[in-house]
Formats: sequence, structure tokens, C-alpha cells
Amino acid sequence: MLANYKGNIKAVVFDWAGTLVDYGCFAPVEAFLELFKKRDIQLTADEVRTFMGLTKRDHIKALCNIKRVSDAWVEKFGKKPDEEDVNGLYREFVPILLEILPYYSKPIPGVAELFYSLRKNGIKIGSTTGYTADMMKIVAKKAEEYGVIPDVVVTPTDVPAGRPFPWMCYKNAMLLGIYPQEAMVKVGDTVSDIKEGLNAGMWSVGVVLGGSEMGLSREEVSHMDLKLLDQKVLNARKHFRQAGAHYVIDTIGELEYVIQDINMRLLERREKLCRSTAMN
Repeated sequence: MLANYKGNIKAVVFDWAGTLVDYGCFAPVEAFLELFKKRDIQLTADEVRTFMGLTKRDHIKALCNIKRVSDAWVEKFGKKPDEEDVNGLYREFVPILLEILPYYSKPIPGVAELFYSLRKNGIKIGSTTGYTADMMKIVAKKAEEYGVIPDVVVTPTDVPAGRPFPWMCYKNAMLLGIYPQEAMVKVGDTVSDIKEGLNAGMWSVGVVLGGSEMGLSREEVSHMDLKLLDQKVLNARKHFRQAGAHYVIDTIGELEYVIQDINMRLLERREKLCRSTAMN
């Protein structure tokens, strides 16, 4: 626990699905699978998860650009999917997701306790997401029932572009009144989250269990062969590291130790700078 340790980190910016709520990040996956199924095009969960973290329209466009999907579209409709097709898919996708979101907005174990500890130590809580403002009204309202209430919720609707652009993180910094960016930590469960944090100049942390990179439910995790589970965890950690994550944690509760380590690193950096300045 952070106890009463006070350092340089002033705020944490969390992703939502797969990080704060919806263990395994299943709501978007189910909606995307259903969307393309209506066109008689069968996606796989792995294909969907490849682009997790993007805005939903960008996600649909990326799925359409998969060669197998594009070829299937040509076979069925006589042409490759274009912007008009993407717009049509997105309009159909929104009500599908809105309908199922209430069933996938329960907080991940440990999140409420983490929020309490962060606030006890004076750390502000922000958030970014790939969901639109209308989608987040549903998710945030449900999460609030469990005591999970960030200080700030920023969606792609509020900025020029979503992940991996840093605009949502910058908006968080402005609304929370935090500067410089190294005083903030970005936490998420996708490569897009990692890149978003890095592009914003924040400390970037990837969460493995409960996230989309693993794509497993709590039941699947608890019953999986330990060797297979360990391998999946290692693969997820590798992807986050390759994306440039400063830290990778297995569970959201481990973030407290990350913050403590960052604070120590920032303190050492400041002391080193002071010594260098004094010598000159």
C-alpha cells in the first residue's frame, strides 16, 4: 500500500473497459462480432482484439481493412468496403453496444479499493476511453453504483481524435490541473493505451489480467492450466513492453507499488540534477 508516502505523481489516468470495468473486455468484442455476423462475415475474437482501444469507428475501419474480411466483403457485395460502408456499420454498431453495455460495466476486483487508496494519498483520478460520451454515460452510471467514480471522464467525443493521439490525456491534465505530464500515470489494457500515454509524455502502464490483451474471463483465468496461463501472461507482458510501456503489472492493485517506484525514480533524478547543478 502507498500508506502516507507522498511523492511526485499527482494523478492517474485510467482506461475503462478491461482496466476499470468489464473483466476481459468483452462488451466491444461481442458487439463487433454481432455487427459483422449480420453481414454474414465471421470475425474472430482475436481479430477484434487486435485493434482494441481505438475509437469504435476507427476500429470498424481497421477490421474492414483486414485482407480476409475485405475479400469476404468483395465476395458478398462486389466491392471493397469504403467510407460509406464504414459509416453504415458504425451507425448499426452503436445501438448494439449501447444495449449490452449495462451488463458489462461491473468494476474489476480491486478497483474500488485502489481508488480509495489513491484519493487517501492525494492522487487525482482521470480516465480516457474508446467509448463515445453516450456510451460512457451508461458505463459510468453503472460503475458509480460500486463506488468507482473518477474525477474526470474524457471521451473521443471531447477531443479532435482518440487513441493513440494524446488529446484525451491532455484534456485530463487540463481538467485536473496537473503539470508537468511526468506527474501523471496512464494505465490501460491495450497497446493503444500504452501509446496514448507515451505520446502524452506520461508514465505508461499496461495491465494484464482482466484486460483485452489476455481476453479471458475470471472463470477462465481461475480454471486455466497454470503453465498455459503463465505463457499467456508472458505474451501479454511482451506486447506491452514492445509497445514501450514503462511498467507492466498483472493486476490493477499492483499500481500502488508502481507509483511508489516512480516517485523514488523522480526523487533520485531531482537529487542528481541538484548535485550536478551544485558542482557547476
